[in-house]
Amino acid sequence: MGSSDGKSRDLVTTMAGSGWDFSLTRHCYHDIEQPLGPHYCVYNRRLMACFFDHRSTEDGYWLLRQKVAVLNTGELPLQFKGADALLLMDKLFTKDMTKLKTGRCAYGLACYEDGGLIVDGILLRVADDCFWYAQADGDFYSWARAHAVGLNIEITDPKIFVSQVQGPNSMKVLAAACDDGMPEPFGYFAMARVKFGGQEVVITRTGYTNELGWEYYTESHHDADALWQHLKRAGAPFGLDIFGLDSMHIRRIEAGILNAGSDFDHTTTPFDVGLGMFVDQDKGDFIGKAALKKASKSNRLIGVLCNAEPHIGAEIKRDGHVVGKVTAGALSPYLKQGVGIALMLEPGNLPDTLVTIGCIDGKFHEGKLATLPLYDKAGEIQRGKGGAIPLRD
Repeated sequence: MGSSDGKSRDLVTTMAGSGWDFSLTRHCYHDIEQPLGPHYCVYNRRLMACFFDHRSTEDGYWLLRQKVAVLNTGELPLQFKGADALLLMDKLFTKDMTKLKTGRCAYGLACYEDGGLIVDGILLRVADDCFWYAQADGDFYSWARAHAVGLNIEITDPKIFVSQVQGPNSMKVLAAACDDGMPEPFGYFAMARVKFGGQEVVITRTGYTNELGWEYYTESHHDADALWQHLKRAGAPFGLDIFGLDSMHIRRIEAGILNAGSDFDHTTTPFDVGLGMFVDQDKGDFIGKAALKKASKSNRLIGVLCNAEPHIGAEIKRDGHVVGKVTAGALSPYLKQGVGIALMLEPGNLPDTLVTIGCIDGKFHEGKLATLPLYDKAGEIQRGKGGAIPLRD
């Protein structure tokens, strides 16, 4: 369990003066966020806004579900460039990256030798000999450097910042923002280079919400303020605005999207948390392959539903016995109940099993286990096939 006691937490705010913040990096849109009253967490030593004074968490959730929301993330894109770049990518990640074509992206999991997970993220092949890895919070840079010894490759932090544009109107915003029209094709996990107000920008058909959406990469040579103003103008007719991670957190739980360091960590394998589909056991050697071959292939991760907000780190009990723990929890404005993700002690837990769940009020509440995602089981929303936009009561 982290520092949160369910009643308070420690976040970062901006204040006048100088002092000890040397290891923290501000997003390139920090100055644009400041008038909105941001409160930040530290993610990859970068500041990422959890919420803003100008909008409640629930209002932000509905902005995402009904219009279009922008999150300036703390994801850290690392660059791998050189003749041996592909060789290293295939060694570090569990999926067969030799199949990743230039101009495409893929979900990348990295493991320790014992099969425990380090981090996840989106891997972009931006050129035949160059990759960007937009990693979640975790210790990956030094890990990659250590395993690149003797290879013809340069690993750098190119000072790129990632922003997500998510929601039912997101593709309308993209169409309005592209100087030369929408990229075609631009299917799920596609990558493209487009011009926004004269500036060429890398975009990907990805996100952390399971809503319709895309991400864009602001590089150091970009005029970030001009880029944002262009997107803001393009998005104004469709309700585009900035929101915080707390609002996105609710939606990612509903969607069953995992967070590195809480839903999985070095003690869990990809199979433990339902990510076995991203392990290619038949590919060449990769870090963790031998251990994963021997590991149990059973999934221990499952969703929970409750009449209160599940407390991260709290116990889950069945018939008075501890059977698991909460790894993520929130109140869902759409489902009108507490939602969460749980890591069970043993596999084989069935949906609709009745349990008691530790919640943020310090009490155990009745709940049940549930299949992830909690709705939109076929993943139609993020593919633009989700039907009607949900109504807010």
